[in-house]
Parts: sequence; C-alpha cells; structure tokens
Amino acid sequence: MCPVTVFEQDGCDLRVEWGLDGVHALGPHCAVLVVVDVLVFTTTVDVALGRGARVLPLPWRDERAAAMAEALGAVLTPPGLDESYGQPGWTLRPSSLTDLPAGTLLGIASPNGATLAAAAAETGTAVLAGCLRNASAVAAAASAIAEDRPVGVIAAGERWRPERTLRPSIEDYLGAGAIAAAVTGRSAPSSEATLAAVSYRAVRDRIPALLGGSISGRELIAAGVPEDVALATDVDVSTVVPVLDNGVFTS
Repeated sequence: MCPVTVFEQDGCDLRVEWGLDGVHALGPHCAVLVVVDVLVFTTTVDVALGRGARVLPLPWRDERAAAMAEALGAVLTPPGLDESYGQPGWTLRPSSLTDLPAGTLLGIASPNGATLAAAAAETGTAVLAGCLRNASAVAAAASAIAEDRPVGVIAAGERWRPERTLRPSIEDYLGAGAIAAAVTGRSAPSSEATLAAVSYRAVRDRIPALLGGSISGRELIAAGVPEDVALATDVDVSTVVPVLDNGVFTS
C-alpha cells in the first residue's frame, strides 16, 4: 500500500495536479486519471478517435517506442510537435488527422501527454484523455468509472527549453478546469480542483482568445498552424471518450 500524504490531496474526491510528478502522486490513490494536454496531444487523440482510429501513446525519447509501434502494427508519427511542422502525412498535429481513415492505429510519442498517459497506465488506474473538445463527455465517464472513489485530473503542462523542465500552461489548466467543473458526484474537491474549476467557469466565454494569446497558442500560430489552435478551442463539440485499453486509446 502506498503511503498517503498531503501531496496526494488525501481526503479529497476530486483532485487536480501537474505533470509526471502529479501522475505519480495521484495515480495510486485515484480510481481514474484524466490526462489533459490541450495543445496538442489529447486534442489529437480526440480528433483521431472521432475518425474511428486508435492511438498508441508512447514515452518520449524511449528507444523502445518504434519497436512497440511495430509490434502492434501502428503507424508511427514523427516524434514531437517540433518535428511535425511542415511534414506531410499524419503527425502529432490534430489538423493533420482530419481525413484519417477509420481503423488506423497511430503510434504517437510526445514529451507531455503521450508520456504521461503511458506513465499513468503503470499506476494501475483507469486512464482517460481529456481536452476542451470532449470535457463534458470525459467528465461524465470519469464520474461513472470512479463511483464514490477519487477522480484525478492531470494538467500536462509544457516544457521550458533547453532544460525541458515543466512549464505550467494556461491551456492545460483551463482544460483541467473544464473537466473538474463538469465532474459530478463529488462532495470534497481539493482546493486545487476547486480553483481550476472556478478559473474555467470565469473565462469559459473567452477560451479562443485566451488560448490564441497564450504562449503555446502563439507558438503554433507563428509556426503557421493556427488551425490546430482552432480545433483545440472548440469546447464540448465532441462526445468521444478516449479510454486507455491495453496501452491503446480507444473510444
């Protein structure tokens, strides 16, 4: 049995935390973890599954990734967002997948969302992929799976360069807040979950402008892919619930 401390937000039935350390802290103590990487991994997963495809999340810079993808017959996308700019075919970018054929299995490696999803699976909890597009649907599924046990929401965050340390990002905080605000049946949310939900409710009518003006949004727009930001800011347009099943996100 894992020891429980304040860092696990013990005693709370809805919890929000950041990054890989958050996965390790909350995973063993929650019935379900929702990984949120709005720009762009979990948005990409939503778009892909909405097309009838599946996604294999792969750890970042793990030499086993290509072998895992090959063993499952997955199409391996270029590793990471930077490597996806200007590339033809299917990539980590959600706008590259709008014509993805049903039945495709994509292997996607990324330093944030994909890595966290793979790590979350190792904690033994149920793992969902949430974003702004499917926030209400994912929240409803998380509530149903957890019943009276805790729900954890992980804001992936981005990475400072070159150190690659965690950079908290407003798009993931608002995505986590949208899901926290929609989770039902909770009587004792943590302070972290409460603030995330309140923050989202306060600005939910300004999501496109806020994300477009964020560091991550401006980076994508400057790279010539504003359509990725537009797809990510379509709140609750999707009923897809990506569930990690034997290492693969399926709807």
